[in-house]
Amino acid sequence: MDEWKAKLSDVEQWKAKLSDVFEQGKSLVQEGLIQTQESLIQAKKKFDETPDIKQKIKETPELQLYIAAAVVVLTIFLSLLLRLFKRKKPNTIVLAGLTGSGKTVLFYQLRDGSSHQGTVTSMDPNEGTFVLHSEVTKKGKIKPVHLVDVPGHSRLRPKLDEFVPQAAGVVFVVDSLEFLPNCRAAAEYLYDILTKASVVKKRIPVLIVCNKTEKVTAHSKDFIRKQLEKEIDKLRTSRTVISDADITSEFTLGESGQPFAFTQCHNKVTLAEASGLTGDISQVEEFIREHVKP
Repeated sequence: MDEWKAKLSDVEQWKAKLSDVFEQGKSLVQEGLIQTQESLIQAKKKFDETPDIKQKIKETPELQLYIAAAVVVLTIFLSLLLRLFKRKKPNTIVLAGLTGSGKTVLFYQLRDGSSHQGTVTSMDPNEGTFVLHSEVTKKGKIKPVHLVDVPGHSRLRPKLDEFVPQAAGVVFVVDSLEFLPNCRAAAEYLYDILTKASVVKKRIPVLIVCNKTEKVTAHSKDFIRKQLEKEIDKLRTSRTVISDADITSEFTLGESGQPFAFTQCHNKVTLAEASGLTGDISQVEEFIREHVKP
């Protein structure tokens, strides 16, 4: 059942992407029509001001005129298509999570291949555009990633709204070592991300990273998934009640009458394990490369 729901989620993601392409194409066509109309007006003005052109057109066979018109139309159409497919795809990956979950260490591992122990967590987003450290020696075309580490403090979370709408994906980092004491807070933060209009409408994929797995006492990703789903299920009920007073998230989660599961989300939500300290971050890199392609 979960497998079918995951497949359905993938289909919904592709539908959303096709819808975005259609909207972009429509706007480009409209823009092209306006430009064509302006060009025709200018051409007509020039035509009216130049009697010799009128005479030459009269002497030109109809077939040649039709061919010339078709070439003009085809050129406009091809230029519109070229502009559509040349539009840049997003390359931003947002790192989010509670303070102390290990986001900044993960950021430095992805950028430098080092944990940078001893660095002070900034109160401002830590960001940069670079080729992943594991890909520095690779040959061929590699697209740089714009990585943004958003501070976990509750007062600074609104900064997410500056980056998430343009994101190719969100990596939500969880401290698997100190998970239970922070489970409720992590679920609340994750709930807010999953119900954002930009995340839902654009089907932005979310990877929940269970960090600090190098410790023996760290919780497994299956345990963390189940606990987060339970907490979000409780939040659904309380937030639904609050929504009647118009103090709510932008979208609701899950299916009515069913216990919440991440497979019910509008976007694709997956889990991975990592250790920012030891550099075991291959699953995070795979997620990034899946959604930020050359």
